[in-house]
Amino acid sequence: MEKIGFGGGCHWCTEAVFQTLKGVEKVAQGWIASEGEHDSFSEAVIVYFEEGKVDLASLTAIHLYTHSCSSEHAMRKKYRSAVYTFSEAQATAVQAIIKRLQSEFDKPIITKVLPFEAFKENEEQYQNYYLKNAENQFCQTYIQPKFTLLMQRFSEQVDERKQNRH
Repeated sequence: MEKIGFGGGCHWCTEAVFQTLKGVEKVAQGWIASEGEHDSFSEAVIVYFEEGKVDLASLTAIHLYTHSCSSEHAMRKKYRSAVYTFSEAQATAVQAIIKRLQSEFDKPIITKVLPFEAFKENEEQYQNYYLKNAENQFCQTYIQPKFTLLMQRFSEQVDERKQNRH
């Protein structure tokens, strides 16, 4: 089982997106810290996946398309746009994937590739947030549009059995 961390927007949204994908076995939702100037905790998830069923390129592309990967904004400390890697090889691969995907975006991608340092899991009541609260206004406003984008752009990556839960 491989793992990778993703941060960029609300961890409830990020969790919901990755929970729908083929090959994703678990999504741990909370806060990740890296090192140096990125050592503060920022909302993020750790995605546990089977590389034979979903590859790093697909996961990275889905991450970039489902959050504001080219937008600096006032909330970037809370919502750091990052991919947190667990090895040098993984970091090198993700950097190459982002570089390759840059041509698909109008503005420069600001997403940083950072080494994973620490994780704090969210409280149980907030785990599986969308699955427990699909009808609330937050989920309808912020998460549902991400599912629409997933189905339009990445439908081959969506596990229909998981998607039916949404």
